[in-house]
Amino acid sequence: MKRILSFLFPCLLCVLWFSSFVALSDAAEWKAPARERVLATLRPDHPRVMARTETFVSLKSQVAQGGLPASIYAEVKKSADKTLRERVSKYEKPDGKRLLSVSRRVVDRVRALALVYRLEGDRRYAERAWQELEAAAQFEDWNPKHFLDTAEMTYAFAIGYDWLYDCWTDAQRKVLREAIVTKGLREGLKVYDSKKKGWAANENNWNQVCNGGLISGALAIADSEPQLASRIVHEAMQSVTLAMKHYAPDGAGTEGVTYWAYGTRYNIVLLSSLETALGTDFGLSQVGALGLSGYYQIYMSGADRLSFNFADCGLSQVSAPEHFWLARKYNVPAYSWFRLSGLEGKGRRGGVMDLFWLDERGRGMNFQALPPDRYFRKAECASMRSSWAPDAIIVGIQAGDSMNLGGHRHLDLGSFIVDALGERWIMDSGTEGETYQAHRHKNPRHAYYRVRAEGHNLPVLNPDKGPDQNPKAVAKFVKFESAPQQVMAVVDLTEAYQPHVRRATRTFTMPERKRLVVTDELQAVKSSELWWFLHTEAEIALSDKGRTATLSRNGKNFVVRLQEPAGAAFEVMDCKPLPTSPNPEKQASNRGRKLALHLNKVQSIRIQAVLEPQR
Repeated sequence: MKRILSFLFPCLLCVLWFSSFVALSDAAEWKAPARERVLATLRPDHPRVMARTETFVSLKSQVAQGGLPASIYAEVKKSADKTLRERVSKYEKPDGKRLLSVSRRVVDRVRALALVYRLEGDRRYAERAWQELEAAAQFEDWNPKHFLDTAEMTYAFAIGYDWLYDCWTDAQRKVLREAIVTKGLREGLKVYDSKKKGWAANENNWNQVCNGGLISGALAIADSEPQLASRIVHEAMQSVTLAMKHYAPDGAGTEGVTYWAYGTRYNIVLLSSLETALGTDFGLSQVGALGLSGYYQIYMSGADRLSFNFADCGLSQVSAPEHFWLARKYNVPAYSWFRLSGLEGKGRRGGVMDLFWLDERGRGMNFQALPPDRYFRKAECASMRSSWAPDAIIVGIQAGDSMNLGGHRHLDLGSFIVDALGERWIMDSGTEGETYQAHRHKNPRHAYYRVRAEGHNLPVLNPDKGPDQNPKAVAKFVKFESAPQQVMAVVDLTEAYQPHVRRATRTFTMPERKRLVVTDELQAVKSSELWWFLHTEAEIALSDKGRTATLSRNGKNFVVRLQEPAGAAFEVMDCKPLPTSPNPEKQASNRGRKLALHLNKVQSIRIQAVLEPQR
């Protein structure tokens, strides 16, 4: 009983805290203030975009005291010093469609140069920022056809104009303002005026990035262009609520952990700029469940914060400066702990926004008190773990909506990733770069191995050249139970395998929190061919007539045992398309290998495998 209570008490605290946020997010629908009033409290001086004069005074003091702020600043200055020696950016679209890499380079350079100037007063940094901005101001456009490029460039100019305002002559300010207005804000108005067309009416990361970039530009020049700025601010605030509602009810991202970081970054640019420029965010920070969203990366990452890289997410060690801002805004030290422990690992680097939002209250936090498991409703993803120890078994599970607000999902409903002993044993194939080049090759997403179900840890029924999961399916968790000795999750995959099945479920259990048991139950419409796959980078040795696979890497072992069906056996295959699948000539070269089952004349089948680290 004592052991059960010690497990349940922190869970109860989190449930109570989560409930208070859910109640807040379900309050009456947010309404924007009148357009003519949005700039009523505009600060007359600069800086005002994400910062005030006292922000830089405080940062200078923190850096002088040493510790983490000093080490982060050293990296920022190193980057700024490198920029002093580099050529200015030029207009180029490396893939024929996107200027985005250029916009992001200008953001990174101007932000670092401006910060170093503000803290040290060395004119070289301001002058180099001017060279970068002047060159981009002369671009033919900021590529509004791919509006992310325009939004990020507008943000770069907002920072350069606002943070370095006192450095510029009237003529220089005019150049920067005109670029913001003509190449940024007026292009944004065209999208707002189109009403139900384009990113302003969408609900994905484009909405957050574009609105965040535009609102920063509008607030930077609001004293000179009040009519235009008030219109942009008003439109952006109304539009961004469409994306923010998807944080509800549990704070999850709907496009994966790395896209969460991208969209949330610019959502916070928007909110923090409102606060510093106007003294209020008009209650926008309470829309959806943004205050809970810092938990999303915490739970949807594995050993050493390595992302559960489902769909188009990148494979990287996650945590972001946004965690510091969220920790401060919503008073959740766990978010601070997550970012701090990420920054202080070997080879990790912070950036400008880490300095801006640094929150050290999470240092020394007892993160073991966090519940080990989490199910994110509506986003329909979950994780379970044996503990918060570095060698724990950690499982990430992907369900949800295959349409994913647009184009970043794979045919991966029901797929999973497993870490244990500090290693990734069952992996996701990763992002397919060619899916971002459809403007060149016109291939559908499902033509690529890494997007298809066969490229994930899933069953495949009756494979052919078409999609091997229903691309319009929704898969939901129909059960999620977390107890001290066991956790269970059940995902209904019936829609995912239409028209081949009458019923399909996948059950994950972690008995005694020592092993993972995966059980697939499928009732096919007719006698069918079935494949079943697990992807890994480990070496594989088969034994017990192919019913046991021992995975080995870095001197550690992980065993996969086939419990059912009787008579079946694993085989080891390369990670490449089946002979019946599409196979475009240009696609990613897949690493690793996969465990496979191949069964014929299947109609009602139960497949069960036990996955267990060897300690």
